[in-house]
Amino acid sequence: MTPLVDALYEAMATQLSGRYAFYGHSLGAVVAFEVARKIERQGGQGPIRLLVSAHSAPHVGLSRPPFHTLPDKEFVDALRRLAGTPQEALENEDLMGLMMVSLRADFEVDETYCYEAGKPLECPISAFGGMDDADVSQADLEAWRIQTSQQFSLQMMEGDHFFIFRSQEFVYRLSQELKADLQEPIKM
Repeated sequence: MTPLVDALYEAMATQLSGRYAFYGHSLGAVVAFEVARKIERQGGQGPIRLLVSAHSAPHVGLSRPPFHTLPDKEFVDALRRLAGTPQEALENEDLMGLMMVSLRADFEVDETYCYEAGKPLECPISAFGGMDDADVSQADLEAWRIQTSQQFSLQMMEGDHFFIFRSQEFVYRLSQELKADLQEPIKM
């Protein structure tokens, strides 16, 4: 996680000005959180809001066993259970052969991440979850509350881990969160 966060910070640090928000789904939630922490630790202006979905709070950790070390067949079965990879892709051995290395790497980053306690973020956090997500519970999402010194909100949506792909309501709620932030006067 650290090399990923450092690279993202270096690529973005000089580009971040004005109002901006970070959104991350699943592994992206923790990556966005860690980049926002780094920006604040370095004295930069952090995001106006951190929006996270389908990942437990960083200090909670994952509630499922690791996938990245599973043999290929069991790894593909785990992907199938998450329901985020199209069935056609899972059944195509050549395609899965190409994707396997990067998918395993993503899971390894997430599954080997070690949270280090620190100061809460100075921006609000909005968390979203799928009511039928077998791996991330409402309590796992509620735990994001302690990672901010500002407002926290949690919204549960119809669907599983990948509710974001099937929910127009999610897009509406996400836009409402950002719209409210953008209408507030700039804080100096």
